[in-house]
Amino acid sequence: MRIEFPNSSREDFPWTQATLRVGSAPDNDLVLAAGQAQPYHLRMQRDRRGIVLQVLAQAGRIYVNARPIRERALLRAGDILSVGDCRMLLREEESPAGRETPTIVDEDRCTASLRAVAGPLSGRVLSLRERVELGQGGRFPLDLPQGEVATLRIAWQNGKLWLEAGQRSERYPLRINGVEVNQAALQPGDQIGIAMHRFVVDAPGMEDEPEIPPYIPPRDHLPEEEAGPRGEVWWLIVTAAVIALIIALVLFVKF
Repeated sequence: MRIEFPNSSREDFPWTQATLRVGSAPDNDLVLAAGQAQPYHLRMQRDRRGIVLQVLAQAGRIYVNARPIRERALLRAGDILSVGDCRMLLREEESPAGRETPTIVDEDRCTASLRAVAGPLSGRVLSLRERVELGQGGRFPLDLPQGEVATLRIAWQNGKLWLEAGQRSERYPLRINGVEVNQAALQPGDQIGIAMHRFVVDAPGMEDEPEIPPYIPPRDHLPEEEAGPRGEVWWLIVTAAVIALIIALVLFVKF
């Protein structure tokens, strides 16, 4: 994972550790200017859910994809964090163009959709059963700042779900998981970004089926029955009864 600083001369920051501390104090992992952040402003941590963002106490609010965050948020590659006037883009190390992607034999039966999570189309779910075009002239317009124009297309090709840029904007490039691309095959969970727009690929039909645990037949006997010979329990009962009888006789003779 890398952190890129758009429209800034600052070099990318490689994030390799599990937890990343961000603030203006010099002992942070990523140090920002004093005018941008509090001494200890936020913490990002990787776990099984993804990237968990925590805004620390007494720190001002931050923004994720232009949405205010006061305490916690779950992040993914391709998100943009704004702390003061500092903007940070989370991006994957690997380019989507060079990775292996699953091939679907019958793509018409694969359930796939594009879920808008940020931008003017936020909340919309676009079906990917057929070709989807976004931008000027398409069914779903892409409103970009400063009058910029861009188009993109998503369609099935040879069993793969392909994203391809049409008309490109130099100011707002097309990205997958934060990495700039012209075209690439998509995978479930990918985040497509262009300017303020964010779309997540939901395609359970492209994911591997969960493994079914092997069938274990029920036991014929209870575990305590298998712990020793079956006559062992009756032997203990008879022994206890004899001991009790002897104690009773001793008490009767004594008194």
